[in-house]
Amino acid sequence: MPIKTYFNQDCKQCPRLADFLGDVKHKYPDYHAQPVAPFGDPKARLLVVGLAPGMHGANATGRPFTGDYAGLLLYQALYDFGYSNQLQSTSLADGLSLNNCRITNAVKCLPPQNKPTGDEIKQCNPYLAAEIKTLPPQSVILALGNIAHQAVLRAYGLKTSAAKFGHHVSFSLPDGNTLVSSYHCSRYNVQTKRLSMAMLANVFATIQTVLSASD
Repeated sequence: MPIKTYFNQDCKQCPRLADFLGDVKHKYPDYHAQPVAPFGDPKARLLVVGLAPGMHGANATGRPFTGDYAGLLLYQALYDFGYSNQLQSTSLADGLSLNNCRITNAVKCLPPQNKPTGDEIKQCNPYLAAEIKTLPPQSVILALGNIAHQAVLRAYGLKTSAAKFGHHVSFSLPDGNTLVSSYHCSRYNVQTKRLSMAMLANVFATIQTVLSASD
């Protein structure tokens, strides 16, 4: 399914975010500073859902988790488990490609202080819901952090109480897909040792097991 069915580069439905991106573009003319499109294999059975673009990462480069600290652990795990052809993601021109994996965000635009409002998360949720519908049967959705976890549940029309967020916790979704949640691979979580490479690798090992069981 074409990406235009679940992403709109010109979306300005959230006035606060649209105004903020305008200010960022003025301050950093070379930055992408627009909604950030999902990236990866259009036929992927693994969809990674983050929170939102980072100021000097995806917001700058135009690709999720690219160019900032948050992408270090994620892309290493993707490489280690065969989803990526490269260990690091630095720019759109670095030659990186993903196989059987796509990365998206619960909120497609950079929010001030990296904190979208509840209304902004809800406003962007139909894009995530539409993207989930493009997944092949028995896919896995990896939610990085509680906000992404709740956004996936909302995309399914489920209450957030349907599945409590927890690191390395799996939940069977109504359409046969599986939600696997993890602490977000942010600099803060890594530096405070809330999340380590070994912990994230264990999550990916579980994902691999789930996908292999339905091959």
